[in-house]
Amino acid sequence: MKAYIGVLAISFAAFVLNTSEFVPIGILSLIANDFGIGERESGLLITIYAWVVALASLPLMLTFSKMELKKLLLGVILVFAIAHIISFISTNYTTLMISRIIVALSHAIFWSIATPMAVKAAPKGKESLALSMVVSGSAIAFVAGLPIGRTIGLYLGWRVTFLCIGIVAFLVFFAILKTFPKMPSAGAIKLRDMPEILKAPNLITIYIITATIITAHFSAYSYIEPFFAQIAYFNNQVITIMLSLYGIMGFVSSVIFTKYYKKNEKIFPYIALFGIMLSLILLAVSAKNPIALVSLCIVWSLCIMLFALTFQSLVINSVTKGTPVAMSMFSGIYNIGIGGGAFVGGIVVERASIGLIGYAGGAIALLSVIYFLIRPIKSIQQH
Repeated sequence: MKAYIGVLAISFAAFVLNTSEFVPIGILSLIANDFGIGERESGLLITIYAWVVALASLPLMLTFSKMELKKLLLGVILVFAIAHIISFISTNYTTLMISRIIVALSHAIFWSIATPMAVKAAPKGKESLALSMVVSGSAIAFVAGLPIGRTIGLYLGWRVTFLCIGIVAFLVFFAILKTFPKMPSAGAIKLRDMPEILKAPNLITIYIITATIITAHFSAYSYIEPFFAQIAYFNNQVITIMLSLYGIMGFVSSVIFTKYYKKNEKIFPYIALFGIMLSLILLAVSAKNPIALVSLCIVWSLCIMLFALTFQSLVINSVTKGTPVAMSMFSGIYNIGIGGGAFVGGIVVERASIGLIGYAGGAIALLSVIYFLIRPIKSIQQH
């Protein structure tokens, strides 16, 4: 029981981190209007955040690889909480951006250690359940965190949204302090060890697919709030409900993963990648019919959550030494995709039309699927 409490504490932390990362998507227009900037410029909050995570993940993990993991996790959450207070008091776009960069640095370390810590804390044979619990924490961020953050922003102002995240982060800090056991570091990893880690089966393939498919996804998802408003003509309440769907499907995907992944490892990457690609390609067409758009978003969100679960599991199972470093690289590459997607989507919005973001993402997703098909399935599913 004690082991599960520790995993649950990390799941709460994942909820707070993911709420913070993606809540700008729900309040993008509010921030843009407040500072008198365009949607593309406000979208840079997502792009730069993601790229800071991408650039900082590996160097920070190499720097702190000797540190006891619980102490490191507590330090990360404390910095994260303080940065949100800075977001709350920001009076200009530059200060807000600086605070988001600080949050991104804490994020970079958190996702390098959170999943391995949860898996290590889990009872033997329950590693898949532990992974699902952490991803469920992320899913709750979409079900509750993002919609509640958006609602707070609509009625009390976007700054209060960040203040609330900071307060909850302080509570999570004390929860982990009291419930999570001490956990030794995975051992010091040096830069010269990296070539050996990268020789692990599947790893390069996983990273390339992750970079491309996440770029594809966020080309559209970063601007989904204005897309729903301008193309599907949804009102604020319906948009909040639509954003909640992503989190609800996160729970569904966690259940599916826990029950069926071990016996069906080979088909999960196919479901995730093809599902994401087709959802993006059909986004604009489905926007003409509310039922079709809701159905498509359900499939899309299910597939992106299954992707996150499946490919994190593949990373963990691919390496025997330096798992936190391999995960930090995965987190960094994932965030290259987030930043790249927000950047590509911003160009499409500014120079073409917001209605075309799905096609742009679909084209990138097609490249990812082609690469995936070129690689033998067994080379991805050996573990």
